[in-house]
Amino acid sequence: MILGIGLDLADVRRYAFDDRAMAWFARKIYTAEEMAYALRKRNVAERLAGFFAAKEATRKAFGHAIPWRRVGVTHERGGKPGIVLSGGAERLIALRGVERIHLTITHTASTAAAVVILEGDAQR
Repeated sequence: MILGIGLDLADVRRYAFDDRAMAWFARKIYTAEEMAYALRKRNVAERLAGFFAAKEATRKAFGHAIPWRRVGVTHERGGKPGIVLSGGAERLIALRGVERIHLTITHTASTAAAVVILEGDAQR
């Protein structure tokens, strides 16, 4: 059963930071894992915009303003993205009866988009 759906779009140009702005924004928004992943790739701004869209889509799916750095985007070995909640935010998973969190991210040179679907048991 679908418990929540979140969708977000991000303008890639807003994530093309100079080094000083990136350091400030990164400390406020991104996890260390997200920054390391983005900096290993070409088109860093596309990755950062995609991560931001994924975080916002997760917040919308849960219907809760989860602190930015407590929503983490991870990647499986094959590259499939996933969401991990931390720092107390993971309690929302049990509170809402979430069994699976599905995430997809896509981006172009100008726009990044993410969709999050929360799935759980219909019996709750």
